[in-house]
Amino acid sequence: MQSEFEMSLVGELTYFLGLQVKQMEDTIFVSQSKYAKNMVKKFGMDTAAHKRTPAATHFKLTKDEKGIDVDQSLYRSMIGSLLYLTASRPDITFDVGVCARYQAKPKMSHLVQVKRILKYINGTSDDGILYSQTKNSTLVGYCDADWAGSADDRKSTSGGCFFLGDNLISWFNKK
Repeated sequence: MQSEFEMSLVGELTYFLGLQVKQMEDTIFVSQSKYAKNMVKKFGMDTAAHKRTPAATHFKLTKDEKGIDVDQSLYRSMIGSLLYLTASRPDITFDVGVCARYQAKPKMSHLVQVKRILKYINGTSDDGILYSQTKNSTLVGYCDADWAGSADDRKSTSGGCFFLGDNLISWFNKK
């Protein structure tokens, strides 16, 4: 490739497009802690009390047509930032996906849920994914669905994750 393109050796990968990569002897740790901390600060949630989970287990978002309207551009900015964070945080993928459904007409109840996710991120900003060297190269997948879990249209949300050995390599959720 060096004969075709101008290249230079800059050393070991440590930071790329907001992803922090820490390479150790037998493991690689990928996180977005710097991005997460900056995002939480940007939206003024850096001094808020931390939450232990990204969403309450009993709470379901709806269209909330009688709710109070909120700034659509702020809401979309928050959702966009959180969606980018899901590149290294599978733990928030489902909840961010649910909140993203209401970008057209966000209400106060939706903003409260997004702020809860930000409070969770504030307390777990150093979390990421650890990839370790393993002799086990078995591909294993897990899937689940909430079966008509949307209160608005009774559609299901399915999700899944795939492991190669002990390493999480892919995750998704889809309504």
